[in-house]
Amino acid sequence: MKHILVQFALLLVLNSVFAQDTEQTVVVFDLKKEINPAATRITNKAVNRAVERNADAIIVHMNTYGGYVTDADSIRTRLLNSSIPTYVFIDNNAASAGALISLACDKIYMRKGSSIGATTVVNEDGAKAPDKYQSYMRKQMRSTAESHGMDTTINGTDTTFTYIRNPDIAEGMVDERVVVEGLDDSSKVITLTTQEALKWGYCEVEVENMDEILSMNNLSGAQIEKVEPSSMDKVVAFFSNPALRSVLILIMMGGIYFELQSPGIGFPIAA
Repeated sequence: MKHILVQFALLLVLNSVFAQDTEQTVVVFDLKKEINPAATRITNKAVNRAVERNADAIIVHMNTYGGYVTDADSIRTRLLNSSIPTYVFIDNNAASAGALISLACDKIYMRKGSSIGATTVVNEDGAKAPDKYQSYMRKQMRSTAESHGMDTTINGTDTTFTYIRNPDIAEGMVDERVVVEGLDDSSKVITLTTQEALKWGYCEVEVENMDEILSMNNLSGAQIEKVEPSSMDKVVAFFSNPALRSVLILIMMGGIYFELQSPGIGFPIAA
């Protein structure tokens, strides 16, 4: 009897270990505000969590009008180099920096009425940045699209290779001079609607929610781990605000000026 009980207990332990090993995990995080240092922090935190949990997928829930090129490039690189599959759910907008980040993901899913594109680099006042910045972004967009590889079509003795995501479209999201026959007339920067993205290979499927993405990737029963911003992330986001940074710079300059005029007061140098 004791021998049977020992075997039964061992069986329960083995089943528990097996269940833990086979349980699916999906790490989810939001990019729903400006792409700034706080967005880079939350992305790194999510990817690190996914690696620790040996997750089956990482999903970016996106709705952004863009942000800083430097942070967009950091996020793009982190997602592009991830060994864990990365999916993005565009929940309305993936503009500018958001488009670059979306292109880095293995699969793009879009809600009805969403859009992706318009990645021309602009200054903080909204004016178009010099061409050296546009050149950099053009090639970043193109190389990111190219990184997802090509499809092979065999028709008799003819073999055709086409990119899964047309890099000309990615480049045309930055430069209005790029012509994509059947899509634009070279007089406008490219922005794709959900239906256009589906047609041109920039969207897998139109979806309404995250559950549909999970179902399509056989992850319906997965444990969802939502990575939320920490207090420090919120502080970083607060101080990343361009208007606030301008005010702080003015305060610092004023502090230096008054300290030089009346040394030793204390408050100006503190400012």
